[in-house]
Amino acid sequence: MGRQISHIPAINGMKEKIKNSRAPRPPARAGAAVRDGEERLRAILETAVEGIITIDEHGAIESFNPAAEKIFGYAAAEVAGKNVAALMPPPHHRRHDGHLENYRRTGRAKIIGRGRETFGRKKDGTVFPIDLAVSEVRLSDRRLFTGFVRDITERKRLEKEILEISEREQRRIGQDLHDGLCQHLAGIEMLAQVLAQKLAPKKSGDAAGRATEIARAVRAAIGQTRLLARGLSPVTLDSEGLMSALAELAVNTEKMFRVRCKFDCPKIVKSADHAAATHLFRIAQEAVSNAIKHGRAKTISILLRADASHLRLRVSDDGAGFPEKFSSGGMGLRIMQSRIGMIGGTLAIERNPGGGACVVFAAPAQREISHGSKK
Repeated sequence: MGRQISHIPAINGMKEKIKNSRAPRPPARAGAAVRDGEERLRAILETAVEGIITIDEHGAIESFNPAAEKIFGYAAAEVAGKNVAALMPPPHHRRHDGHLENYRRTGRAKIIGRGRETFGRKKDGTVFPIDLAVSEVRLSDRRLFTGFVRDITERKRLEKEILEISEREQRRIGQDLHDGLCQHLAGIEMLAQVLAQKLAPKKSGDAAGRATEIARAVRAAIGQTRLLARGLSPVTLDSEGLMSALAELAVNTEKMFRVRCKFDCPKIVKSADHAAATHLFRIAQEAVSNAIKHGRAKTISILLRADASHLRLRVSDDGAGFPEKFSSGGMGLRIMQSRIGMIGGTLAIERNPGGGACVVFAAPAQREISHGSKK
């Protein structure tokens, strides 16, 4: 009991402090608290490693922290009052203005409250990849939007190196399958045929028939291995270009997966940029693979077309569509986004009105955007 009583004064003292803390603060103390809060906020903004940009609901820049100055090369005074589109290359700045207008009109957010990868433009004109997240702040009389920007040039460079290493390894495996395993299988097929011929005169009908069956099975295995090899190392992409490689992809898909797959290209499309063509081919491969694996499609359509400014690739199917895991950031989607981002393109996933999914890619006809390039 004695120990409990000894705590009563302390408890009473705490109650008194709580009571006093609830009382209105004198004006001087309230002003000091406001100034202290402002100083803390200013310190956070000035020391943040991410670029923090505040704009009004019409896109005019109101604040620009030191990290943003370092990322974009502008002093805060140079961009104050300007539209945030000045920090983006075309056509991304037009899309951003459209997103804000759409949000003001409908209240439906496409970029507000979520992060995405896009491109920024420095003061000297350099176009570079950024990670952008936008949040909304509602004040008593208006709305503000805060953008958190991170320069991801280095990350994209590492991703590109990893993909290039992967491409080389796939090509090596494809060549090994074609030149190594296929040759070994061809040798086994020949031995089985010779064995069947030797057994036939000895009236060993059953054994000769089995040897013939082995030869036939090995021949089928050779065909499958060659299809795998060409998928890993598309020879036509190197020798005949993107159109022929996509046409062969459609043919091989039908053979391997027993589905209908057609390729359509209304006009001849030539891509002088081999790296861009390779990325687009791999994107089409990934989209076709997901249509079969996740969508269980029976019919797949690959459409390639080009205009003066863009090369467009569309892969649609009649399957069940992409699962939520894929559409919200699965590995397949991240691979496609990474590849299309390397060539300055865009990706959109849509639902077909009659069922199934549609993946649309657009890339500049001439690769105007690359990491660290100037426009």
